[in-house]
Amino acid sequence: MARGARVLSVCNGAFALGAAGLLDGRRCTTHWRHARELAKQHPAAFVDPEVLYVDEDPVITSAGTAAGIDACLHLVRKEQGTRVANGIARRMVVPPHRDGGQAQYVERPVAMPSGDTLAEVIGWMQRHLAEPVTVRQLALRARMSERTFARRFVQETGTTPLRWLTGQRILLAQELLEETDAGLDLIAERAGFGNAATLRHHFRAWRGTTPQAYRRAFCPDRSAPLADGYSSPVVPFSGRNTVGIAG
Repeated sequence: MARGARVLSVCNGAFALGAAGLLDGRRCTTHWRHARELAKQHPAAFVDPEVLYVDEDPVITSAGTAAGIDACLHLVRKEQGTRVANGIARRMVVPPHRDGGQAQYVERPVAMPSGDTLAEVIGWMQRHLAEPVTVRQLALRARMSERTFARRFVQETGTTPLRWLTGQRILLAQELLEETDAGLDLIAERAGFGNAATLRHHFRAWRGTTPQAYRRAFCPDRSAPLADGYSSPVVPFSGRNTVGIAG
């Protein structure tokens, strides 16, 4: 760690990190069933039993097995960027991103249903990412009531439609920040945020940093100030569908 390495634990692996003294003074997590014991054995650690994973760089801890996948994808995203992490997620057939602060207590089915169900609706959403959309519109497309659609969406994805859309928007904004020289307003438009101020607000809330700082960290060669508007030169974007997500 002194040489820049990161350490990541899955589930009860947090106990090994605690025994090594790596959790002292740090916020951390483990599976909710063992969080009380972790806190008892390591009182200098700040154990959060409700989240999927905690990034206290250079120490990352995660909850159960599925949350370990989320934490590892988060680490890949930090080290290699969004495109690599998303490619791995697609190959594993898992959601490309679940925020670390998401609650552990979510019901997640083994697979998405087939046919004219949420799989089709989610596919449509991904193909029309920059377009504004409401839960009512999505429910109509799914041929469900709004209440049934909202409940089913949480069951299928582990989160609400709005939070899912916002998370996908953030991922697309990251791709644009990494792979283009576009100005902030253009990125906001393509990612479905509408304007630079809204993008900044959500980006800071989800990533704990600004779009400018993110670009500087991941793409030093593109670290010129991110101006609002469309004045920056644009490198053609070859990623998913060239559009953002409605929210």
